[in-house]
Amino acid sequence: RHLNMWRKNKAAIIWEADDGGCKTYTYRQLSVAVNRLANVLKKTGVNKGDRVTVYLPMIPELPISLLACARLGAIHSIVFGGFSAHSLKERILDSECRTVVTADEGLRGGKTVPLKAITDEALEHVDCVREVIVLERTGGHVHMRPGRDLWWHELDAAPGIADTCAPESMDAEDPLFILYTSGSTGKPKGV
Repeated sequence: RHLNMWRKNKAAIIWEADDGGCKTYTYRQLSVAVNRLANVLKKTGVNKGDRVTVYLPMIPELPISLLACARLGAIHSIVFGGFSAHSLKERILDSECRTVVTADEGLRGGKTVPLKAITDEALEHVDCVREVIVLERTGGHVHMRPGRDLWWHELDAAPGIADTCAPESMDAEDPLFILYTSGSTGKPKGV
């Protein structure tokens, strides 16, 4: 709603990193980023009703990922970047996730968190995940499995990725996300 108003050039996200970096997205820039990622996800085969696990640090690409999934009608499941490979694997298997969006590493309290390495460990003996989209956050060296792992920036730069993506038509009762909560059994339950 802000794109056709004077607000399109106002800041929608102002983000300050642990390492001192800062990034600002206007409503217009945020819209383009969301639409481009939605087109990237669509190109990799994500459709309405598919589940996408988002395992990212607290960076602007996190809400961009969630909004891109919503635009496609894909159901997102956010997994906290501090969770272990076992916890990540449980949520991926429970939701029968098709795609994982993660980063090479995250920064937390001055330390790096090896998100891609944790994702790789979580995906051992997991058959439902078809692709892992990896954001280059720190530039740390990570193993990229051919045929499964894809760099976000390379997908975004591919020919034919448009700045607009028509939103999927949804019913009021269609699910938007899966949130995991601790249940009475101690095993996380998807809600």
